[in-house]
Amino acid sequence: MTEHTRIAVPEERSLLERAAPRFEFAAPPVPRLPEATVAQPRATVVAPMVAALTASEAPRMAPLSFSGERHPIDRARLRVAGFIVPGEPVTALLEEFRLVKRQLMLTAAESRAGIGVPHGERILIASAHPGEGKTWVAVNLALAIAAEKDNEVLLVDADFAKPSVLSTLGLPGGPGLMDALADPALAVEDCVLGTDVPGLYVLPAGQTTHSDTEFLAAAHAARVLERLSAQSPSRLIIFDSPPVLAASPAAELASIVGQTLVVVRAESTGEAALKDALSLLSGCEDIKLLLNGVQFSPTGRRFGSYYGYGG
Repeated sequence: MTEHTRIAVPEERSLLERAAPRFEFAAPPVPRLPEATVAQPRATVVAPMVAALTASEAPRMAPLSFSGERHPIDRARLRVAGFIVPGEPVTALLEEFRLVKRQLMLTAAESRAGIGVPHGERILIASAHPGEGKTWVAVNLALAIAAEKDNEVLLVDADFAKPSVLSTLGLPGGPGLMDALADPALAVEDCVLGTDVPGLYVLPAGQTTHSDTEFLAAAHAARVLERLSAQSPSRLIIFDSPPVLAASPAAELASIVGQTLVVVRAESTGEAALKDALSLLSGCEDIKLLLNGVQFSPTGRRFGSYYGYGG
């Protein structure tokens, strides 16, 4: 485990606030969450960059339940790869994602109440480039939300060119989102995989196509996503996106979700790349940043030790 040393810092502003003058970000005042630091890989939750409160006018549908076969999650694979492992003791990583999920769930609750962004229950996880941790964040976030007593989560692999959610979780392949988008006769709920983690469901990417962006832009895509949401009071949908600057579907996905969480890799993601990615994702009204790969916490905080993790 990486040692963490308490470092005295005179300023109490977050990493994003201190970087804002350089990156020229303009953000409305919001409640700040502290930077989260764990052994590599690490993730730091940062307050929203953009917030828009507009009433949703989406038509209501009857709640849709998923009743497919349940498959076991490969917990040994998750443990080796450094993911949250369902059912195991609380770790620093789980504590951090508890912070990450809480803000996203609050926005989703406001959306359902008609006082937040439309479709706040749909959350896109994106990054500017490959290798910045978007799938790692998407899977861990879904596992953290599944632990909630009053919520369920659908993890959608929307990286159609290079899907990796199924292999990460050790789940079998099968038809998925792209199949449902391409074939109006296919009910999307029939493609959803159940898992042995209560409250966790997975929708595979499905078939490979060179027209993924066009299918996402079609009117049928809105109907498919509405069917997945079905205005269920307890369901959140997490989309693992392709890298924004490497594949065009990410920008299209941003226009049909309510929240976007952009994973920024510390000491890796460049200023120009981040600005370009945010511009392409501007179809989403609520964009948040998550700083990944942090080497230390300015406050010296060590999550997990209260529960016996980390000595």
